[in-house]
Amino acid sequence: MPLKYKRVLLKLSGESLMGDQSYGISPKMLKHYAQEIKGLTDIGVQVAVVIGGGNIFRGLQAGESGIERVQGDYMGMMATVINGMALQSALEGVGVFTRLISAIEMKQIAEPYIRRRATRHLEKGRVVIFSAGTGSPYFTTDSAAALRANEINADVILKGTRVDGIYSADPEKDPTATKFDTLSFAKVISEGLGVMDMTAFTLCQENDLPIVVFDIGQPENLIRITMGEQIGTLVQ
Repeated sequence: MPLKYKRVLLKLSGESLMGDQSYGISPKMLKHYAQEIKGLTDIGVQVAVVIGGGNIFRGLQAGESGIERVQGDYMGMMATVINGMALQSALEGVGVFTRLISAIEMKQIAEPYIRRRATRHLEKGRVVIFSAGTGSPYFTTDSAAALRANEINADVILKGTRVDGIYSADPEKDPTATKFDTLSFAKVISEGLGVMDMTAFTLCQENDLPIVVFDIGQPENLIRITMGEQIGTLVQ
């Protein structure tokens, strides 16, 4: 069966790495992510990953602790590098070749971001993990995902969440919330549906880059989406 998406950028939240814990990295979730990503590489999909840092530190929380915003954002970027290193170890543990790439130079642990080199890694079948966000404060990891996905000419952004798509309201709070199978960029904006932050979302809209929001906890969802199955919500 032909693949619908041959090159994908997978956006994972740091919070989902916590699993049932209140902070940190859950070994169980790490293993789950590694197996899901391995499933994609086994069928020939080229995979890039952007992972958040909210399980360790969020730049937006910094104000509450008296840390200035820019400093807090850089601390958040460091958190994404820690998560990237953990995911790299988990993937290599299941036999997947990876490259950890950082937008902030730290040559002992990660390659610097060079677009052509990152693309070449993908062509060679390596999973590329983009860490440290965009390398600049005031940008979220959603923005980093949108930016990198466009730069590497990804076919789609797959945004893994705890819910199985986009709803008219928060399904965890409102039982009457209805799920959308497909949405236009314009409708997401007009209805104020929080798919990604606006910077990231606009970047995808301007470059016609589709976004699929889906439940990452469900085994084999990633493979089924790349095969063209209707899972989660497609924004295009």
